[in-house]
Amino acid sequence: MKKILATGVVFVALIFESLAAGLDTTRIDELTGLKGKMNEKEGAYKVTFPRNDVKVVVDGWTMPPFMGLSTWAAFIETLNAAMTAALDNGLNVTALHNHFFFDQPKVFFMHIEGEGTLEKLATAVKKVYDTIKPIRGPNPKPANTFEQDALIPTSLPEKNSIAAAPLNEIFGIQGESKDGMVKFTIGRPATMNGVKIDNTMGVNTWAAFAGTDDNAVVDGDFAVTEDELQPVLKSLLKEKINIVAIHQHMTHEEPRIMFFHYWGRGRAKDLANAIKGGFLVGGLLKVSSPLP
Repeated sequence: MKKILATGVVFVALIFESLAAGLDTTRIDELTGLKGKMNEKEGAYKVTFPRNDVKVVVDGWTMPPFMGLSTWAAFIETLNAAMTAALDNGLNVTALHNHFFFDQPKVFFMHIEGEGTLEKLATAVKKVYDTIKPIRGPNPKPANTFEQDALIPTSLPEKNSIAAAPLNEIFGIQGESKDGMVKFTIGRPATMNGVKIDNTMGVNTWAAFAGTDDNAVVDGDFAVTEDELQPVLKSLLKEKINIVAIHQHMTHEEPRIMFFHYWGRGRAKDLANAIKGGFLVGGLLKVSSPLP
């Protein structure tokens, strides 16, 4: 069976093959439920999904899909579900970012890639669409917060009081404490233009905790190699940690370092164990049993 490469931004798939004439475009349309268009010169077939379900206003102007929203837009409350669907169905997520200022609702773009048979790739793309539809249908107006445990209060307390000791024990390293908050930072050695760079130069993975032990928030940044990106994303998403951006911070670094930012709500220990899972997958910590 022939292998095919799929790349694109969420809700767009570019299916490539060495001979465009050998690509079963009818089958791609059938599997994705979309209608594509062939670029004969590039040997690429592109399927599109117009995002007419949400009116997007940028800088006070209602933006038509033609101006960069058609097929490319993903909205914040659907992103982590869409990302999970992509990863669970054999696609890689390679970037997550925004394109505009002052857009209402906020629009994000998730880039995907995959390699495999036509059936596998087209079916995976359809799975992403199918995950979004039931979310967007009953919720035409995007939410302004992430879904969270019903037992956790909606708002965070004004005064932070995170206990550092339990988190220090979970991670096996000493965190930095300030005003009831706790932050853990782990450097990632690399080189750039022949110069060694590490923690102080911003090549690091970190996790910061605020709130209280039973009502906490965690946010931070992972610095991972290209090979580590997909498994670490899967680890955090499995534990309900929201991914909010995936991108690069540098050029010409060795090894190539990808950065992704995340956000989570819950009990401090639960959040720490969830982040620790990503640390372990990324090879940042030694394996040990999670604390209850």
